[in-house]
Amino acid sequence: MKVGGPGTGAAVRISVIGTGYLGATHAACLAACGHEVVGIDVDAAKVARLAAGSAPFHEPGLDDLIRRGVGSGALRFDTDSRCAAAADAHFLCVGTPQTAGGQAADLSALDAAVAGLTPHLRRPSLVVGKSTVPVGTARRLAERIRSGAPAGDRVALAWNPEFLREGHAVEDSLRPDRLVFGVDDDASDQVLRDIYSPMLARGVPVVRTDLETAELAKVSANVMLAARISLVNVLAEVCEAADADVEDLIRILGLDARIGSRFLTPGIGYGGGCLPKDTRAFVARAEELGVDGSAALLREVDAVNLRQRSRAVDLAVRLLDGDVAGRRIGVLGAAFKADSDDVRESPALDIAARLRGHGAQVRLYDPRATGNARRAQPDLQTVGSVEQACAGAELVLVLTDWDEFRGLDPVALAGVVQRPTVLDGRLVLDPDKWRAAGWDVHALGRGAR
Repeated sequence: MKVGGPGTGAAVRISVIGTGYLGATHAACLAACGHEVVGIDVDAAKVARLAAGSAPFHEPGLDDLIRRGVGSGALRFDTDSRCAAAADAHFLCVGTPQTAGGQAADLSALDAAVAGLTPHLRRPSLVVGKSTVPVGTARRLAERIRSGAPAGDRVALAWNPEFLREGHAVEDSLRPDRLVFGVDDDASDQVLRDIYSPMLARGVPVVRTDLETAELAKVSANVMLAARISLVNVLAEVCEAADADVEDLIRILGLDARIGSRFLTPGIGYGGGCLPKDTRAFVARAEELGVDGSAALLREVDAVNLRQRSRAVDLAVRLLDGDVAGRRIGVLGAAFKADSDDVRESPALDIAARLRGHGAQVRLYDPRATGNARRAQPDLQTVGSVEQACAGAELVLVLTDWDEFRGLDPVALAGVVQRPTVLDGRLVLDPDKWRAAGWDVHALGRGAR
């Protein structure tokens, strides 16, 4: 199959199946690169919102890209899978969440997407997987597509994993630090090179590999990050027990070129729609492949991460003299990370809900995620400002690393609370500055230093 020709930079006709976080971002960015893109989804409300020029979630810079793409005609959205028939390349961008009651990835949406697309593959084209899947999925889908598509063997399958960070997804899409092409032949490789020609022209490195290695790329990256975050939290717990200074320790470690300082901040742990479920899915697939012993390490990574939430709740209870029932607590942060409204597997929201479950009067504020927090935890009281969350509070918890919280004035906030005690769950506050303003400052791994 030939699309545009090598290095031509010509527009490629592309369909993107699934317009959630990954699909909507990918579709908008491909349109911004000069391609003709249609995003297809079964959710009519989501499609209508995207067609009107806005994403159904918060991601910096994305709404502007969508509006520009829709306005220029390069980007459109539809619920009809027949709209994919004229495309030269089809990106599978549906979610692969954790199975209900299990650890493995749920591939039902991906299988449904392939089933809906296959009858419309009547011309030579390339199906490209971007969803994060267990290794071995691509081969199964390739056989299914080739046996069911009207174009048969003229339809190839490739795997091109995404490496998006929520809050930075547009930048990561338009200026990736690497591209991975899992392909079986030169023609498929060339199609991907045509699609990504603007990035390649800027020198973005490409790793061409087999389908299995490409499938492992994203989940392996997430497993490495998860392990790093859990390990630094173990170090922080030891520091707390030994009365050592965790911030000095991570500075020492970060200056080692073999280790570096990124993702080396202790706190309440990781969350979101990727790291938790991808780590568990990797373990589940490893066990299926007979790699049980080594997978035990990653089970402990997950356990350490979840334990951080319990440790934060326990510390909050201790700071309120062992009983939080009826005590007023201000919680700052619901999203699992800054610059996102995503509350999936959010440590911040989980901690707030647990404290509410212990009888505390919790008031929660997040710059972007209060709506999603309210839907996920309807018993929690959400408010519209830091001051409202902290009014009369006996304890303040900072649980998401928003810049708004980094820049808080501890002197002004001391005049709002009943008791100036703060638990910094993300190490975003300057403890000396806050103590000078009269605050009792605590953090996991740092104690009352």
